[in-house]
Amino acid sequence: MEVVDLPEPHAGPGRARGGDGDPGRGIRLHRVMVAQVAGRTDWLEELRRDAEDGWLTPRVARTFPAEQAPEAHRTLEAGGTRGRLLLTF
Repeated sequence: MEVVDLPEPHAGPGRARGGDGDPGRGIRLHRVMVAQVAGRTDWLEELRRDAEDGWLTPRVARTFPAEQAPEAHRTLEAGGTRGRLLLTF
């Protein structure tokens, strides 16, 4: 695992590469692969609660109606997007 120093709070994004670790300041890193957690709906529920409580703030760049999925894919491929692109159903 390689741990990259994270910035001071509110200084901007930091990155961690590799597996699990503790880079300090109470931050925990865990590598999670989708195949490992596909059936863990309890984890998804916990994430939902964290988002509702304001503890976890997902960065959403843009939302697209499902019928605009090709446009969303082109936007993703073009790069330069900060945050996630979401399809709404």
